[in-house]
Amino acid sequence: MIFLNRCDKIRKKDGDIMKGYIHSTESCGTVDGPGIRFVVFFQGCPMRCLYCHNPDTWTPQTGEQMSVDEILKMYDSKAEFYKKGGITCTGGEPLLQIDFLIELFEKCHERNIHTCLDTSGITFNENPDYLKKLDRLLDVTNLVMLDIKHIDPEEHKKLTSQPNEMILKFAKYVDDKGIDMWIRHVVVPTITQNDQYLYQLGEFLATLQHIKALDVLPYHTMGIPKYENLGIDYPLKGIKPLDKKDAIAAREVIFKGMKNALSRH
Repeated sequence: MIFLNRCDKIRKKDGDIMKGYIHSTESCGTVDGPGIRFVVFFQGCPMRCLYCHNPDTWTPQTGEQMSVDEILKMYDSKAEFYKKGGITCTGGEPLLQIDFLIELFEKCHERNIHTCLDTSGITFNENPDYLKKLDRLLDVTNLVMLDIKHIDPEEHKKLTSQPNEMILKFAKYVDDKGIDMWIRHVVVPTITQNDQYLYQLGEFLATLQHIKALDVLPYHTMGIPKYENLGIDYPLKGIKPLDKKDAIAAREVIFKGMKNALSRH
């Protein structure tokens, strides 16, 4: 599935000023990359993760339309707090609005603001026009936080409604560019809390050279009120939150897969 043209459909220009569709911003992000960060939540996402806690970000072409300068003005109002941090773009899926994202990150790069892209990688494809845009973006991206939902192709489709082939290719593409990556993985009882899949994830991660962190996150149910407010049935009713100790155990299985794969090479 190619999302190339979708970027153009969900951006808007007023004269020469490009506008992005923004869900919200957070002025004091502490889990969205290094340091304290200004976090921009982009509107629109093609994934339908069963455990998603931001279903209000799914629909494209909604939310507040903002220019890059308007976002940077908000950043500047608290810039003294971000000296060891920077800007993180998340969502939703920010890569759906790649043109706007490029403009934002290029202006950040000019000002030496650390840039972090928090993405699922779902828009990745090998269309030459898309790759030109992606290369331009990655040239001004300091860190990619990649959320790998599930390592098994069929289970990934069940979990997210999308395949994972291009997501894994995206991981390798970013790695080949030499860009630092933080990997995130949510452990969900009965779905990803499975030693076989966790071990396989570790084997895949062993093929990447530029992983700087691995966040193994326990499934939680804090998003349920949003589903209720939107009138949407919550898909994982009855599944209890994962205990933190189980997330730690899952992380060890992933590390075991990485270590064993690396020892074979």
